[in-house]
Amino acid sequence: MTVEAREAAEGGASRKESLYLTRQKVYPRRVRGPIRRIKWIVLALCLTAYYAAPWLRWDRGPGRPDQAFLVDMPARRAYFLGLEIWPQEVYYIAGLLILGAIGLFFVTSLFGRIWCGFTCPQTVWTDLFMWAERLVEGDRMQRARLDQQPWTLRKLGLKTAKHGIWLLIAAATGGAWIMYFNDAPTVAKNLLTLQASTTVYFFFGLFTATTYLLAGWAREQVCTFMCPWPRFQSAMVDEETLTVTYRGWRGEPRGRLHKGQSFEGRGDCVDCHACVAVCPTGIDIRDGLQLECIGCGLCIDACDEIMDGVGRPRGLIAFDTALNRIAHERGTSAHPRLIRPRTVIYAAVMLIAAGLMLATLLNRSTASITVLAERSPLFVRLSDGSIRNSYVVKIQNKTPNERSFVLSEEGLPFAMLQVAEGEGSAVPGGAGVTVTVRPDSVGTFHAYLHLEKTTQAEAPFTFIARATDGGETVTYNATFRGPVK
Repeated sequence: MTVEAREAAEGGASRKESLYLTRQKVYPRRVRGPIRRIKWIVLALCLTAYYAAPWLRWDRGPGRPDQAFLVDMPARRAYFLGLEIWPQEVYYIAGLLILGAIGLFFVTSLFGRIWCGFTCPQTVWTDLFMWAERLVEGDRMQRARLDQQPWTLRKLGLKTAKHGIWLLIAAATGGAWIMYFNDAPTVAKNLLTLQASTTVYFFFGLFTATTYLLAGWAREQVCTFMCPWPRFQSAMVDEETLTVTYRGWRGEPRGRLHKGQSFEGRGDCVDCHACVAVCPTGIDIRDGLQLECIGCGLCIDACDEIMDGVGRPRGLIAFDTALNRIAHERGTSAHPRLIRPRTVIYAAVMLIAAGLMLATLLNRSTASITVLAERSPLFVRLSDGSIRNSYVVKIQNKTPNERSFVLSEEGLPFAMLQVAEGEGSAVPGGAGVTVTVRPDSVGTFHAYLHLEKTTQAEAPFTFIARATDGGETVTYNATFRGPVK
């Protein structure tokens, strides 16, 4: 290859478009209107619930935590108001996640990405961070000009103040999250007095850093590149889903409006780009439904304000359906149906899941029993020729009171039962032995079953634990083992 050809090839390669998109910083403009007011209300409710919930108290009796919402990792419990979840009841958490997922599908099929635009934590905290940014640096144009200016004492002061407020918000967010796993007053005091554990400080720093980075720096990139929801939301929506829509049938042909110009022969869109200026992800809604659109509806407020100024009806951008847009282009209209096969299926699945969870809660047991047979050895032949099996019996007491249980067996005629931690010596298995379990704990007992003789290597039977306070009776199927005949 000649020198000229090589230089030409290298020049062509250097002009190739990069595979990585350089971020264009978005400077959303302040907007006022009914949708913006709804977003402020939702933001206030979400933040109040998040920050205040760990401080709510709930009396559960002496010796038990009184925090209304607490995940107590050392005790392996989760408390939600009057509900106490044990580790083996994690299916309740799974049920809530299933309900949340189906609920999100249901809402998306009706109103598009309304979750993303109004209640998603990323949106809520990004809105809060942008409010702080506007408070310090000003609105869209002032922020853009400030970033383009050389560094001065004024710019340094404004940037320092902004990031200081962001860090305070992020620290409050990280601290609140830690409080869901520790007693809120105690951990708050320990954090402030530098007496908290290394683990607490690690997670406090972790959640502070992620809040600061995601809400302050990443912002729309989280919604566009990190969140999986935009990738498969199209499977949840159809032509009758209400989404933020530019009504092209009314707005086109668009163009700048000059003073005194009539709207005769043209569309209502004056190409002011107000919808783009207020968009938190920086897109143009007039290009149609896009992956980056979070459905916040702020472009609706911005456009309505412009329509008021030029004397045209509001609603050039609105929550609308694709079916209605197509119908208007044909000179008709189509009203959205909230009840349709997709929404009925989602609603039915939600009702079934909620019904199953409610049924399990109403029939929830306050006790349980598990049995582990000793395997070394499987059985012991005593000096009188009888056979003995040993078992470790665990009885769980889920109440705040000490409870007594009568432990017995059923299915082994003439068997004798003895419990090392129980009262008295061996008794007939059907009569049972009384054992005591402390409040809100698991009692471990060593049980021994004696049979004078057995004619089979394995004999099934049932351990029974009956609460003496009139509570429920719980059972566990076990096996008695003897020598092979």
